[in-house]
Amino acid sequence: MSKNTTLTISSKNYSSWSLRGWLILKLSGLPFQEIAVHPDDVDNRAELLLLSPSILVPRLDHDGCKVWDTMAIGEYLNELNPKAHLLPKDPAARAHCRSICGEMHSGFSALRASLPMNIKGKFASFKVWSKAQIDINRILVIWQDCLSTYGGPFLFGKEPTLADAMFAPVVTRFLTYHVELDAASARYCEHIMAMPEMKEWVMGALEEPDDIEELEVEF
Repeated sequence: MSKNTTLTISSKNYSSWSLRGWLILKLSGLPFQEIAVHPDDVDNRAELLLLSPSILVPRLDHDGCKVWDTMAIGEYLNELNPKAHLLPKDPAARAHCRSICGEMHSGFSALRASLPMNIKGKFASFKVWSKAQIDINRILVIWQDCLSTYGGPFLFGKEPTLADAMFAPVVTRFLTYHVELDAASARYCEHIMAMPEMKEWVMGALEEPDDIEELEVEF
């Protein structure tokens, strides 16, 4: 672990933004130490319940530099280690990657609200409401387009990029709520969950003892 690099995260079971930042950092190859915010922290609960006006988790601290926006973390790490290929080499593919990452970063509010991340949860008969289904349909179009254009198994080809980290929490949501998927998207979800980094994150989520009751409701 690096004494000069830390990543502050919240719940591994519930925090989609923590997963994104953590996975980006893992893919960058930069050694780091995790700092976990306690589940009972007021600001942490606000972030998990989508009530926080300014989400400051995850936060990367690297040699005195503090970066807390997930996209900014990705861009920073891509500049720090271009060889990790967090963004595709080809300019058009790189622009495409940034576009869908930005869409994930700022959109899909109905999906976030209706299908909160809950890795330990399994809701086989979950009712997906129409607005959330619109978000799901759009995400599947993005995946199908990328997988067809770049050949898979990741969104931009053979290696994972910033885009895969941004959509990884969506993969866990689709599995938690048993969302119906086309064959290509289902294979993509399987590939993401088979990543060693994702297995490590899931193991950490399963070991968390604390539950947040507001996120345990089956609608």
